[in-house]
Amino acid sequence: MPFPIVDSHIHLFPASHLPTLAWNTTDGPLSAQHSVDQYRHATTSVPAAPNSSNDKYLRGFIFLETDRISSTEESTSESSNAPGWKHALDEVSFLSRIAQGKPANGEGHLAADKDICLGIVPWAPVPGGPSALKAYVEKVKERTETAEVWRKVCGVRYLVQDKPSGVMLEQGFIDGLCWLGKQGLAFDLGVDARQGGLGQLREAVEMIERVSSAARESGETAVTIVISEFIQLRSRVVDADILVDHLCKPNLRLATDSLTAHPEYVEWKDLVTRMAQASPANYMKLSGVFSEILPVSSEDEVDINGLASQIQPWTDVVFDAFGPNRVMFGSDWPVANIGGGGNNVAWSRWIRVVETIIDRRGLTEEAKEGVWGQVAAKAYGIRL
Repeated sequence: MPFPIVDSHIHLFPASHLPTLAWNTTDGPLSAQHSVDQYRHATTSVPAAPNSSNDKYLRGFIFLETDRISSTEESTSESSNAPGWKHALDEVSFLSRIAQGKPANGEGHLAADKDICLGIVPWAPVPGGPSALKAYVEKVKERTETAEVWRKVCGVRYLVQDKPSGVMLEQGFIDGLCWLGKQGLAFDLGVDARQGGLGQLREAVEMIERVSSAARESGETAVTIVISEFIQLRSRVVDADILVDHLCKPNLRLATDSLTAHPEYVEWKDLVTRMAQASPANYMKLSGVFSEILPVSSEDEVDINGLASQIQPWTDVVFDAFGPNRVMFGSDWPVANIGGGGNNVAWSRWIRVVETIIDRRGLTEEAKEGVWGQVAAKAYGIRL
């Protein structure tokens, strides 16, 4: 029987919303509409429904917020200096239109697309603590409009990658995460070691350990923490030397023998292992790799085995630490298009790399189905 793929990490945004994206520039590689229509085109290498000629099919995706211009405090001002929650809530309304099957003119989705929108992870003001989160989540619920769409809101994200050191350890942040756990909402942790270095990674681990400890002490349910784009170090190869820069996110061209003995890699391994050990409610996504390798041409035939070998030292740590029952597939579409060769090929290439990695792990059929979809469904509490 073919089994379902759940793509646990994609982004969508219409052209009309581009000015509200914090990272948008006029000439940026993603500064154009990225719609469900384009995503469906990217994923044509895998059937959209079960059939006897393929062992898996694309059941659907989980949407992750797209870093809208926002602030922790709600604002009623129209000033760009006080964006508040407006743009983030407008994004929820956009996803609600997709999930309800009510396309708006020019947004690039059809009524039938509601079936592949499995989960919605909007932005949320986590540093504001329970009071801000409660007020904000109520507004999210209003924007979803229907009980069916509200059920698809399965977690929240607040990017810490560009925030000052210490934000994750503030009491409001910790209390906010504990509140999310009580509401049954997951938290997507988007740590970018490119910006924060190993210090940010250390802070994230301490935050996770504090939240897990607080949950144990109170007897409450721990928040499910889903770690977006498995966190890595960055090293550079210059001639025959290895130069590790302070940004600490990996260049996956680094030779395996050098990598596994390098002190930066060793610490990364320790930190990721601690993340996994802090709570059984913590999960890791396999995504984001095409942002860390040399750009792959859209015209060249890619060495899939070679790419798998480049990332295997990292994925081996992830599987060893979390186990296959807490590792999930994610494409990071459309970001993956930038380094992966473009929308025609990047998604299918990443599918093939993950297939190779899974095969090399020697996973059981049940474990394979877990990585491809069932783990994401469990972590986010979504219905397949």
